Amino acid sequence: MELGIYSFAEMSLSGEKGTTGHQRLIELMEEIEIADQLGLDVFAVGEHHRPDFAASAPAVILAAAAAKTHTIRLSSAVTVLSSDDPVRVFQQFATLDLLSSGRAEIMAGRGSFIESFPLFGYDLNEYDVLFEEKLDLLIQINAAEKVSWKGKSRPSITNLGVYPRPLQSKLPIWIASGGTPESAQRAASLGLPLALAIIGGSPSQFVPFINFYKKSYDQAGFDKSSMQVGINSHVFIQESSQQAADIFYGPYAEVMGRIGKERGWGPMQRGQYEQMRSLHGSLLVGSPQQVIDKIAYQYELFKNTRFLAQMSVGPLPHQKIMQSIELFGTQVAPAIRKMFKPVRD
Repeated sequence: MELGIYSFAEMSLSGEKGTTGHQRLIELMEEIEIADQLGLDVFAVGEHHRPDFAASAPAVILAAAAAKTHTIRLSSAVTVLSSDDPVRVFQQFATLDLLSSGRAEIMAGRGSFIESFPLFGYDLNEYDVLFEEKLDLLIQINAAEKVSWKGKSRPSITNLGVYPRPLQSKLPIWIASGGTPESAQRAASLGLPLALAIIGGSPSQFVPFINFYKKSYDQAGFDKSSMQVGINSHVFIQESSQQAADIFYGPYAEVMGRIGKERGWGPMQRGQYEQMRSLHGSLLVGSPQQVIDKIAYQYELFKNTRFLAQMSVGPLPHQKIMQSIELFGTQVAPAIRKMFKPVRD
């Protein structure tokens, strides 16, 4: 199993005491560097266009990280493809691939927020067709140097080359999903890896979704040995369970409450939070052994080939994030690797 970290470069919005974009991105570089030094497999940066996140341009951040790291794979998490241009996305990540000596990946999705649509002049009513067409174009560019393509979402291309080409023969492209059958079917029909974000409820409720993806992948005629499934979850680790729970709760409740207010959810309560921290809940917050147990539990459910941890959920102190990453790399990762054979030797 591949193990890694993902981040949206979360910002504090506490007025004058809030984190500056400059400070947060410097901290993010340190987080990526320590993940690389600890031998983790992947670091991914998500795209958001809100004041509470500093990562609106993941490819730029990852390119800076390429110069500071040696072996860790560098991915988006996600690239909001519906409101971007697939040609530019490919060029940016092909450039990242060259700078990183072949460590770039793209995790493509429709995004969990909608700010990018009005920002870049796209109609939300075309939410589905935009992603479908642009994913098709991105895949074609990735497969061949010269492309001919016609659709409704951008101007047509007639036998034109897209440069530079990546160092890898093709850029790995993952499909990111929140659990809709359509996304599983799309990824499976294209033979693409699937990344599922589990940030609420019980992981067990997603078993039918993953099984549907695996069955569809097989029915599409692809080699099952090449199938990859990633699970992305909220994770925070400290030496003791109580310490982890107490540190993480405030920032987590703040950000969940803010997003919940936008979407009609009620505020986060401590009892609900503790239930989510249980073995069968979605939060991996606790001691190293608790997190090991929960990753193993999820593996038994999904037989996933990758697990990514989002540790900076809300305005957590940078040093606490660094401690959590270090415990993930020094205690959790070695235990999980003993249990499950790595995807890449």
